[in-house]
Amino acid sequence: MIQACNVTLRIGKKALFEDVNIKFTEGNCYGLIGANGAGKSTFLKILNGQLEPTKGDVVITPGQRLSFLQQDHFKYDQYDVISTVIIGNQRLYDIMQEKEAIYAKEDFTEEDGIKASELEGEFAQLNGWEAESDAATLLNGLGIETELHGKQMSELNGSEKVKVLLAQALFGNPDILLLDEPTNHLDLEAIRWLEEFLINFDNTVIVVSHDRYFLNKVCTHIADIDYAKIQLYAGNYDFWYESSQLMIKQMKEANRKKEEKIKELQEFIQRFSANASKSKQATSRKRALEKIELDDIRPSSRKYPYIDFRPAREIGNEVLTVSHLSKTVDGVKVLDDISFIIGREDKVAFVGGNTMATTVLLKILAGELEPDSGEVKWGVTTTQAYFPKDNTELFKGSETIVDFLMPFSPEDDVTYVRGFLGRMLFAGDDGVKSVNVLSGGERVRVMLSKMMIMGANVLILDEPTNHLDMESITALNNGLIKFPGVALFTSQDHQFIQTVANRIMEIIPDGSLIDKVTTYDEYLDSDVAARKRQKLMVNAEEND
Repeated sequence: MIQACNVTLRIGKKALFEDVNIKFTEGNCYGLIGANGAGKSTFLKILNGQLEPTKGDVVITPGQRLSFLQQDHFKYDQYDVISTVIIGNQRLYDIMQEKEAIYAKEDFTEEDGIKASELEGEFAQLNGWEAESDAATLLNGLGIETELHGKQMSELNGSEKVKVLLAQALFGNPDILLLDEPTNHLDLEAIRWLEEFLINFDNTVIVVSHDRYFLNKVCTHIADIDYAKIQLYAGNYDFWYESSQLMIKQMKEANRKKEEKIKELQEFIQRFSANASKSKQATSRKRALEKIELDDIRPSSRKYPYIDFRPAREIGNEVLTVSHLSKTVDGVKVLDDISFIIGREDKVAFVGGNTMATTVLLKILAGELEPDSGEVKWGVTTTQAYFPKDNTELFKGSETIVDFLMPFSPEDDVTYVRGFLGRMLFAGDDGVKSVNVLSGGERVRVMLSKMMIMGANVLILDEPTNHLDMESITALNNGLIKFPGVALFTSQDHQFIQTVANRIMEIIPDGSLIDKVTTYDEYLDSDVAARKRQKLMVNAEEND
């Protein structure tokens, strides 16, 4: 059990949390949600002791071990992968190091023998003999192949490091597990593995995530941060959303009835207060009127952008033909003789773990990269807008947001552009902010503003949900569902793919393509085993 008792955190004059009291108990998984800036990650830091509250305490059941997902991807660069995972149980790792140092002594004393015996006993209690195999099991489950287990962390790429740090947090069956955005940078198979792990985890979990499907799968409760308070709801994310909306609706309905009663009493008092025969009744009505209090309904601090992609031109029947496309990157063939035809009603999700291949393909389709061979032919009625996964280079300039967007506007009118920025929550003077000071989420909202302004009838989006809060993801999700054109996109958000795509494509490790007209859930149910077998066959061929 972990509990926050009267926790307050002030940053300057602003209270991020005010007298928060909440208890997280064993056997439950709590989804911690709230608008950007509400303090989700900050609250986790208070719970794990990285940050001291201004007032109040965090109480943990004595003897329980807390583990959390590290955010510093370079912290363990001097360690090998297996050791990094075992460090998740710091006491066990310390015992292993101390044992090794004692046994390495040339002048091994009786005192050393006693100490070694004590360490061996504690080592066994902590399941030390299974530590390396347990660590390897976690790594394999998350997609870190066995040949990487002995490598230094510094040799791994960013996505691999994230998976190792997640394995570290999960290692050793912690009593309390804190996870801040654990699905970021995970491929979909790793996310599914993590979902199953957490569903079967018996202890306390508190997780921050923008992945609605993930929260629905793993959470037993939702802890909602709003207006410096945390309200606890039983159930998953969808149940929280329905419950919170129902609560507001019921309060509004109750207020409406109270207002009607107030009006009725006021009219009676006004009509009969001067009437001697009715004076007692009027006085009674006055007392009843004084007792009626309207519920204080505070609107949520969440803000939803308005995303509406409207093509300037209707798309024709001939959209896109890709013929025998191949591309090699750094000596690896990521696309191998790929061909497909896109129709006017297609919304295609590119899925799977081969993210480099999908990014390369989308860059080729957007005209950002040339293939080694093959042809990309767009229909004459098509116009394309491209959302790159990495937008860093686009925002290095010093121009304002408005100046950045004006070249893409069909109208030479600043007010026209500002209208789109307003929809995307850039209010007032935000439009004159320099693009090089924008946060990751703000950059994404500017890119989406650009795509709306362009009025393209084909949208090419590479991981557009990265850096967005839940409200913006929901708005983008709904915007793409309504979009009357063609969408070609990648995402790690299960619900996003399931609700938008009517066609699924996966580039498997050998660079070839699986193409199915189906929903995402149906695709996973029907093809995941076959794709895994094919991946194993490819790995076996590479090893030979």
